[in-house]
Amino acid sequence: MVVHINLNIKTMATTTKKVDTKTSATKNTSPAKASTKSTAGLKSTPKPQNKTGKMEDSEFHKFFVDELKDIYWAEKHLSKALPKMKKAATSPELAAAFDKHAVETESHIDTLEQIFSLLDEKAVAKKCDAMAGLLEEANGIIEETEEGTMIRDAGLILAAQKVEHYEIATYGTLKVFAENMGHTDVADLLSQTLENEKATDVALTEIAEGFVNQDAAAE
Repeated sequence: MVVHINLNIKTMATTTKKVDTKTSATKNTSPAKASTKSTAGLKSTPKPQNKTGKMEDSEFHKFFVDELKDIYWAEKHLSKALPKMKKAATSPELAAAFDKHAVETESHIDTLEQIFSLLDEKAVAKKCDAMAGLLEEANGIIEETEEGTMIRDAGLILAAQKVEHYEIATYGTLKVFAENMGHTDVADLLSQTLENEKATDVALTEIAEGFVNQDAAAE
C-alpha cells in the first residue's frame, strides 16, 4: 500500500513538472511574438534635419545652393542694367517692357531671399559669369547702335531675350532639383518666377514681331 502511494506521488510530481515546463515555455515565447508583431511592416525613414527636410551634408544640396547664389547675383545685376536698357530704347513699348521687368526682377530677388530663408541658408551672391557676359553684350549693343533707331530696339530685344532664355533654363532646372530633394515650398516659388520669365520672353517677342523687326529692316 505504501509503495502504491509513493508511485502516485512520483507520477504527480512528474506531471506537475511537465505542466510547469510548458507554462514557462509559453511565457518565454510570448514577448518575442508580441515584439515581432509590433515591429512587423515598419520602415525606417531618415529624419529630416530641418523644416524642408534638406540633408545638409548632401553634395547635391550644396550644388543646388551654389546655383541659387549664382542666379541671385544675376538678378541683382540685371535689376541695375534694366533701367539703362529702358533709357536706351527707342520705342515706348520696349521702354515700358523693360520698366515692367525691372519691377518684376526686384520681386525675383525677394523670392530668392525667401528661398534662402526656407533652406536656412544665408542669402549670398556668387558672381554669375553667364549673366555678366550677357549684360556686357547688351552694353555693347547700346554702344554700337545709333540712338533713336529701331535697329537699336531690335538689338536690345535680342540681348534681353538671351537673358530671359538663360533665366528660364536656370529656374526650370533649379525647380526640378528642388522637387527631387523634397523642397516643395522652394519648388513652388521657383515655378512662379519661371512662369514670369516665360511671360516676359513672350512679351518681348510680341514687340519684336509687332513692328520693331519690320521697322529695323526698313531703316
